[in-house]
Amino acid sequence: MLTRRFLGSICAVSFLTVVFAAGSFAEPQAGSYHVIRRIPVGGEGAWDYLKVDPDSHRIYLSRGSHVMIVDEVSGKVLGDIPDTKGVHGIAVAPELGRGFTSNGGANTVTVFDLKTFKPISEIKTTGENPDSILYDPGTKRIFTFNGRSSNATAIDAASGQVVGTVALGGKPEEPALDGKGNVFVNLEDKSSIAEFDAKTLALKGSWPLAPCEGPSALAADTAHGRLFVACDKVMVVVDVNTGKGVASPPIGGDPDGNGYDAGTGMAFAACREGLVSVIHQDSPDKYSVVGNITTQFGTRTMTLDPKTHHVFTVTADFKPAGAPTPDNPRPRPQPIANSFVILEIGQ
Repeated sequence: MLTRRFLGSICAVSFLTVVFAAGSFAEPQAGSYHVIRRIPVGGEGAWDYLKVDPDSHRIYLSRGSHVMIVDEVSGKVLGDIPDTKGVHGIAVAPELGRGFTSNGGANTVTVFDLKTFKPISEIKTTGENPDSILYDPGTKRIFTFNGRSSNATAIDAASGQVVGTVALGGKPEEPALDGKGNVFVNLEDKSSIAEFDAKTLALKGSWPLAPCEGPSALAADTAHGRLFVACDKVMVVVDVNTGKGVASPPIGGDPDGNGYDAGTGMAFAACREGLVSVIHQDSPDKYSVVGNITTQFGTRTMTLDPKTHHVFTVTADFKPAGAPTPDNPRPRPQPIANSFVILEIGQ
């Protein structure tokens, strides 16, 4: 959601008296995980979700009004998709050769070619402020989760035709698939999670997420039927069969991106304060805290490559907030131009 993640979620911090800049990394706190590479990509614009395509080795970065594409291996910028007003997220359908962006400021989805990065078409959503976006290979549908209208738009990914709308009953944040034809999505203002059928679009129900408040990020373990919900200071693990929480390990503050690596049993949560928290799945109902990886202030969203088992998160360097004024009583720290950077985390 851009209102929370705008400019990397640069909320005012009272102790901010110096520039938040790149420096030496602390020794890894999360086992052997640490920042193994910094990929400076620069460029202008705010940022929100990022998406890695493990098959093409590309990282897609939402940048406010455009999308940058970066080679995962070389770190080089490969291309740029323009005119994606208020873009939040990116989804890819490799078998169709198409990618999709959720343009929150225009209430549209941009369809682009995965080889040339050229825009193909623009689709009007059935809601306002499409935030997160998801591709379901089972139905070959794109889903946008529209924050201002509390609904989801279903789009046929091949034809680009809107096929339906799901009323969610709350403000959606990040979704996840269970691998069995169902879509789950956090409802931020209800502190709950909703489930609907990806084919029929029938809403199956919603469940509270206590002790979580304001759930943001969501990831799934499809093999064991578990969902990982990132909330402030806690990650709630939910059994998809019962809707009940089975564990609530602590994490860092103000997360907005997480992921689960089925190959290692590790769950991650990216936190604005400059941490990526790491949780180990000891069993489907038991979890242990591995620790926190020191990153850099503002690393609040992330993506996970299941093939390399590497995590990617983004931020920039910041300068102190200006003095309060009557028009702006709570000024925010400002990013330094062209300091945008990808941090790659591995072992």
